[in-house]
Amino acid sequence: MTVGFLVGLVGVIQLVPYGRAHTNPPVVQEPAWDSPHTRDLAKRACFDCHSNETEWPWYSSVAPISWVLQRDVDAGRAVLNFSEWTRSYELSSEAGGEVLRRDMPPRSYRAMHNTSHLTQNEKVELARGLHATFGQPWRD
Repeated sequence: MTVGFLVGLVGVIQLVPYGRAHTNPPVVQEPAWDSPHTRDLAKRACFDCHSNETEWPWYSSVAPISWVLQRDVDAGRAVLNFSEWTRSYELSSEAGGEVLRRDMPPRSYRAMHNTSHLTQNEKVELARGLHATFGQPWRD
């Protein structure tokens, strides 16, 4: 493949409209956080995909990266959205465990967002805070 072909291909895929909505619907209601610290940790590590307060970086307008980011935000909000807490979330009981297992935030997200890196102590604090916020018992 030639460089010209690749440049042309990148240019053509910019015409695909998916991945540029970058909407942040209004915040309807957040959970009754157990503490401001839990919310701060969740905001750092979770809110870009799991709230209506997504911070869209400049590269979120460049395909094919925009497609991946849009899909991740849409999926994250569908599973758990801290900005629409009037909904019932069955998976909220797993959120703390996913933080401790390093399933959340995903490695690809952590690689691009330095502020999402949590220390081991912060992960435990966030997991405990999420359990308390969701009204679930904590098991050490």
